[in-house]
Amino acid sequence: MRSPVRVFIVEDSPLIRKRIIDNLQALGGFDVVGFAEAESPAVAAIVEMKPDVVVTDIRLKEGNGIEVVRQLREKTFASRPRIYVLSNYANAEYRRQCELVGADDFFDKSGEYDRFLETLQQVA
Repeated sequence: MRSPVRVFIVEDSPLIRKRIIDNLQALGGFDVVGFAEAESPAVAAIVEMKPDVVVTDIRLKEGNGIEVVRQLREKTFASRPRIYVLSNYANAEYRRQCELVGADDFFDKSGEYDRFLETLQQVA
């Protein structure tokens, strides 16, 4: 039996964070190892916890998800985490910026949430 995929969530909305966690639990094969609502605590926790997957929003209480991705891609991990951006601000410029800093994929919360879950299932 495979060990669960360890997921860290960077999301400042408790409602959306709960939705993601509930969906991951329903899918099975995932273990949410932590969450953060701001850039600096997120990066510090992710470096310490070394999750398999990071899910980040763009707009956070402090800082932003693009910087989270950029900072994580500058770090050295034994196993490089997959980083997915899940945002309500799914414009072309944000998508381009996320791609440039090394995000593995970008999803619109309202229009691509099912595709986001399907992508995660492929990781599990």
